Amino acid sequence: MSASRSLDGQTALITGSTSGIGLQFAKGLAESGANIVLNGLGDEAEIEKTRAELASECGVEVRYHPANMLEPDEIAYMVAFAKSEFGRLDILVCNAGIQHVEKIEDFPKEKWDAIIAINLSSAFHAIKHAMPVMKAQGRGRIVNLASVHGLISSPFKSAYVAAKHGMVGLTKTVAQEGGEFGVTCNAICPGYVKTPLVEAQIPDQAKSRGISEEEVVEKVFLADTFTKKFTDYDQLVGLLRYLVSDAGASTTGVAIPVDGGWLTH
Repeated sequence: MSASRSLDGQTALITGSTSGIGLQFAKGLAESGANIVLNGLGDEAEIEKTRAELASECGVEVRYHPANMLEPDEIAYMVAFAKSEFGRLDILVCNAGIQHVEKIEDFPKEKWDAIIAINLSSAFHAIKHAMPVMKAQGRGRIVNLASVHGLISSPFKSAYVAAKHGMVGLTKTVAQEGGEFGVTCNAICPGYVKTPLVEAQIPDQAKSRGISEEEVVEKVFLADTFTKKFTDYDQLVGLLRYLVSDAGASTTGVAIPVDGGWLTH
């Protein structure tokens, strides 16, 4: 994907960016010239390889911070690290997320607690510490990955749906508080994207619903879309670039579906 260097000199921190959508967000912003702070889980050597390749290919500075999204203090240190490394923090993308699929009466308590902590509370902690930096700069862009499940529900995903609905509410409040300081906050709400997280759901959904894995894709994931296709990474990156640009300065407090028409049903 080609991109102008419209973000030269800016700094972007993306949580959960060592794989999946988060890594594609990091690549898209790096291609536009932003220096990047990666965060996420994975093999240490693989993460370093990803960091070095991204820096070399895009001609930007790339750092990595291993903050655990279950630990508020580590999240605070990560935001401070981004500011100390580059002297500013222009873009925060709260992308980290996990999933568990199970009917509510069998939903493990520890899974509920972890999903709420990682998918929702981690965004609060990151924004809490990023907001003063952005207010002082007079400009900032916060983008939350909220999922189409921030706007509707699906069975067997009680914790995920609750967290993503919370993310949409958090987005609106942060937009209100940041508006007069030049800080925007928006939520991107993808439909199904073929990420490792989604791939892992297919057998779980098949088990919960008593259907085949092929039927999960056809009758559950894509049934209500007009396109009958998974959402592509490039489509999400294109929207992210708009939201963090000067053109996106008046777009704030909204949750934008990228879902192939799913929500029109």
